Amino acid sequence: MPWIQLKINATDKNAEALGDTLSESGALSVTFLDAKDNPVFEPMPGETLLWGETDIVALYEGETDMVQVMAFLNAEFGTDFRYKLEPLEDKDWVREWMDQFHPMQFGQRLWICPSWRDVPDPTAVNVMLDPGLAFGTGTHPTTALCLQWLDAQDLTDKTVVDFGCGSGILAIAALKLGAKRVIGIDIDPQAILASKENARRNDVDDQIELYLRQDQPNDVLGDVLVANILAGPLEELAPLMQGLVKQGGPLALSGLLPSQAEKLREVYGQWFDMAPATEQDEWIRLNGIKK
Repeated sequence: MPWIQLKINATDKNAEALGDTLSESGALSVTFLDAKDNPVFEPMPGETLLWGETDIVALYEGETDMVQVMAFLNAEFGTDFRYKLEPLEDKDWVREWMDQFHPMQFGQRLWICPSWRDVPDPTAVNVMLDPGLAFGTGTHPTTALCLQWLDAQDLTDKTVVDFGCGSGILAIAALKLGAKRVIGIDIDPQAILASKENARRNDVDDQIELYLRQDQPNDVLGDVLVANILAGPLEELAPLMQGLVKQGGPLALSGLLPSQAEKLREVYGQWFDMAPATEQDEWIRLNGIKK
């Protein structure tokens, strides 16, 4: 069956209403995409958060009268939006989406593998992880930088603190790389659910403790600390973060742009001997050792 794709450039003020109207007009699917590549925090369950500028992509059956659809939209919103209509060839869209993800190697030992792909090296350290609700599948440079760093550490029998655990990818990788225990912390309930499920699928759920930030115990202390969040929270939470790792323990921070790196190096330099920044695809990782 042929398809028609309608793409609308919206704002955070009208995007949700436009999406609802597109669904009412017969769209089989409505997807919100970030038009400016700005970060947004995961929503709470039942909550919808939208970017400042959002592209809405609606998919219709090929025989849909799009003149009538556009008239319906114009009646609701006038003509104060930009749009693009284009035909799409018939595809297996589930297979098309799945084909975008393939096993990826990080460092010398570590592979992240989607469940529908064959494991390239059964003797390697393999983490099975599928795209899901929470941030972190290895495709983003900040996640890749942290995975490469973990692969280079001796984690044998160590306790690792993963602040901002997201999908659990870093926590699970640490356990697969030899860590004895991981404590994962996040502000997002969906991240806790995703981390639990991914840990279970990788048979490490008995080695991981997961907490929402407000429920975090006061005595959390790790041998290693990794935090892949954003520069603002990293700076704000620095006094808390430095207390989560033992003296002599290594630290990795990511989620930073080059323009933010020097300030964060100065902030964390109060407690850590900081190494030069590592950059990948215009994102930064900072490393240090607790003084």
